[in-house]
Amino acid sequence: MKYNDLIELKDVFFLGLTEPEVNVLRLYFSRSKMSDTPEPLIVGEKDFGDSYSINMDKNSPLIQIDFDTYIAYSIRNESFTSWDDYEEFEGKIFRIYKKSRYLDFISVGTYATEDFPGPFKHYGISCLDHIVDIVSASEPVVTEVVADQSTLS
Repeated sequence: MKYNDLIELKDVFFLGLTEPEVNVLRLYFSRSKMSDTPEPLIVGEKDFGDSYSINMDKNSPLIQIDFDTYIAYSIRNESFTSWDDYEEFEGKIFRIYKKSRYLDFISVGTYATEDFPGPFKHYGISCLDHIVDIVSASEPVVTEVVADQSTLS
C-alpha cells in the first residue's frame, strides 16, 4: 500500500508513534466507524436533534506508516488549529503539501535543502483530535497491521 492510497480516507484516529531506531519514525492510526446508536445533541438550552459518535473501528487493521528518516515531525492538538488558505495540499485527511507554514518553518529552522538531504515533502494527517506533520526525504511505507485493539480506548 502507498501513502497516496490513503488520500481519500476520512476520519482516522492517531494512536501514537515510536522511533524503532534513531531518527526512524513509525506512526499508528485507526480507521473510524460511525455509531449506529443516536444520541441527543444538546448545547445549553438548544436541542440540535440526534447525533452519532465517531469511534475507532476495532474490526479494521491499524494503519502503520514508517519513515526511514525524517527532518522533523510535529503533533498538535486539533482543537488549537484553524484553517489556513495559505496552505496548498492534495488529499483529505492524509495530505501531501505543496505549500505550508510547516515547510516555511523547516526552511527557516533547519538547514535542510533539496541538495541535503535531498528533495523532501511535507506529509500531513488531519486526524480526529490530532494534527500530525512529517517532513521527510524518504517516501513513507504504509502497511496494515492486525493488532489486538481491545485495549485501545
